[in-house]
Amino acid sequence: MTTRILIIEDEIALAEVVRDYLIAAGMQVDTLAEGTGAAEAALTDAYDLLVLDLMLPGVDGLVICQEVRRSSDVPIIMTTAKVEEIDRLLGLGMGADDYLCKPYSPRELVARVQAILRRSAGRVSGTDAPKDRITMDADRWSATLDGQPLDLTRREFMIVQCLTNRPGRVFSRNALLEHAFPGDTDVFDRTIDSHIRNIRRKIAAVSPNDPIRSVYGVGYAFDG
Repeated sequence: MTTRILIIEDEIALAEVVRDYLIAAGMQVDTLAEGTGAAEAALTDAYDLLVLDLMLPGVDGLVICQEVRRSSDVPIIMTTAKVEEIDRLLGLGMGADDYLCKPYSPRELVARVQAILRRSAGRVSGTDAPKDRITMDADRWSATLDGQPLDLTRREFMIVQCLTNRPGRVFSRNALLEHAFPGDTDVFDRTIDSHIRNIRRKIAAVSPNDPIRSVYGVGYAFDG
């Protein structure tokens, strides 16, 4: 069955380039150049994923994402021209599955689409879900990756727990801080970078495949 993608993007040239790359990857693609009626179109047709721009004529991507999420869990990749907007969206918990800042590589978008669709298929089938690589025991504050123990501190455990609870979802540094340091106002968002480096060092000791993805200027995601 052919994967169906809806691109909601008012930059026509960009939408056409992205459409061509997705078609070359074997997908069926429709495009919309404005936000008016986009949520209805997304919900009416059986799309497998939405590529949704934030700034659109008519109705913006923020509203569209909210409307779609009220009745559908279809994967959404949101795009924007401003990194700070991504941080704002993450803070609002909009429910998008991934975020890309313009200008982005069409190849990177295709890779993100394919990764999200693989995760979605894993959740549906109950197999090959990314977080199955890692197990978290909150009672013992212990974790294993591919069956090998990870010697995580309590803060590191809480960060990994947050990431693995929503595989593929991008978390801002502030969101991870709130989870790992609740109520602590004396720590800064870059503290998360230091903890992530330590986590990656411990992961590298047991596996050559790093499941944590950095999103430049935004934060981190667990891809498995």
